[in-house]
Amino acid sequence: MNARPRIAVVGGRPAPVHGARELGIDVTLVHTEGQFDRAEAEAHCVSILTCDITDTAALLELLGPLHEAEPFDRILTTTELSAVPVGEVNEKLGLPGTPPEVSRIIQDKALTRQALDRHGLSPVRHRRVHSAAEAVAFLEEVGDRVVLKPGQGAGSLHINVVDDAEGATRAFREIEEFGYGGVLAEEYLQGPVVSVEAFSHQGRHVVLGVSEYRVNEHFVEWECSVPSDAARPDLAEIHELTAGVLDAVGLTDGPSHSEFVLTPAGPRLLETHNRLSGAGIPEMVHRATGWDPARLFMTVPLGIDRLPETAPEPLRGAAIRFLDAAPGRITAISGIDDLPVPVRRVPAGERAPHMIPYLKDFADADAGAVIGKHVGDEVSAMDSLLSSDRGYVFATAPTREAAVQRCASLADALVFHVKPS
Repeated sequence: MNARPRIAVVGGRPAPVHGARELGIDVTLVHTEGQFDRAEAEAHCVSILTCDITDTAALLELLGPLHEAEPFDRILTTTELSAVPVGEVNEKLGLPGTPPEVSRIIQDKALTRQALDRHGLSPVRHRRVHSAAEAVAFLEEVGDRVVLKPGQGAGSLHINVVDDAEGATRAFREIEEFGYGGVLAEEYLQGPVVSVEAFSHQGRHVVLGVSEYRVNEHFVEWECSVPSDAARPDLAEIHELTAGVLDAVGLTDGPSHSEFVLTPAGPRLLETHNRLSGAGIPEMVHRATGWDPARLFMTVPLGIDRLPETAPEPLRGAAIRFLDAAPGRITAISGIDDLPVPVRRVPAGERAPHMIPYLKDFADADAGAVIGKHVGDEVSAMDSLLSSDRGYVFATAPTREAAVQRCASLADALVFHVKPS
């Protein structure tokens, strides 16, 4: 064992390795060139390597010799597309970690549904459909509305709510052309959506925070806030169901991000992931509860930190809201100079490597704003998480509602003036 713990982290944003040096952890970061902020990562890592982080052979070629020369204690990832390759690398190198088959079940939404069905959990009518006719037949069986979506997660892209044969046919063809894990048909789940951030260690699952969303017509979460008021009546059931879901898919260790719809019949799983959430939610959970899922990602596997015995009680509220603007070319941005909070701007001509740049830089601020666009930039419709690039505002307050209101006030003060393309 090294005097200092030595880990490799594959992919992810800066947050999962933030503070590693201060924690006494030597991190080798492996990432895709251009998909991370090198200067920011260098502050926390002893070395940085680049390759195709979705390719098992490429990862093994890089990490195998390093592990042989000076063994890693863990090779970790919180990047969805790297979960299976990292699992395969860990198996080949004899390191602990989530088996690749577990990650395959989690990534394939149909396999997740089948695992829940075997355990009698969260009943949702579903079917993998292979033709437009099968999609229409499922709609006719279920009646009313159904959802057609890619069989694997794709950042809110191509999620279609359809209520007639024409819509089902069109949606099937679009998703099939998109080509991301086939087409899954599910009954439409009516109710608010909440997100559960949990952490597992040796089969023990602890819910760290429950947040709620507001989404647009493309099902993109433009606001996330903690702790969820909507979830409060169902909180005990949500905690129990989260543990059941993670047991059903076989996840025993590491972070998880699960989304539930609070239907009139009770909570129903929308999907689950064995990774940290995006959209700044881990930092909002940290601000609300004092427990940082991104820190635990490194420290729990190494025995530096222990999970809490029970789910932590929220101490305050926190919210993050993504800025929006009509599609077109930006002609002016007003209100920046009058904001009563710290403001950071992505440099002109640069594209932020992820949707929440600089968030950790605001550690001592209870609110802040990041502007991701400049005059002359083109903006597109916010039809996926990948297009949430105008910037964001965040706030911490005594309650969730107060944090949401402060975010709304900050967002309303910022106006993108746009000339339609």
